[in-house]
Amino acid sequence: MAGTGEGKKEEADYKRLHCFPLIRETDMPEEMKVETMELCVTACEKFATNNESAAKMIKESMDKKFGSSWHVVIGEGFGLEVTHEVKNMLYMFFGGSLAVCVWRCS
Repeated sequence: MAGTGEGKKEEADYKRLHCFPLIRETDMPEEMKVETMELCVTACEKFATNNESAAKMIKESMDKKFGSSWHVVIGEGFGLEVTHEVKNMLYMFFGGSLAVCVWRCS
């Protein structure tokens, strides 16, 4: 019986660890970084099975809030190299293996 309780606790800890957003790289100001990260988490949770809709939601929100020319890539197992405006890039992981990259270039 005690083993079952420990197993559930370990599973809950694992889920909590992998649902926490992890910023890999950013050069955004603190306030913009926090808003962008929260937007990414909200979009990824709302459209958990549709990365294209989540990316569209993030792009449209960023365009409205911070001006045009934002780009978003969401997925697993991809690599990219982008040229971006200084102070306008965020690369994060969410939910374990889901990566989100948001950047602005004009």
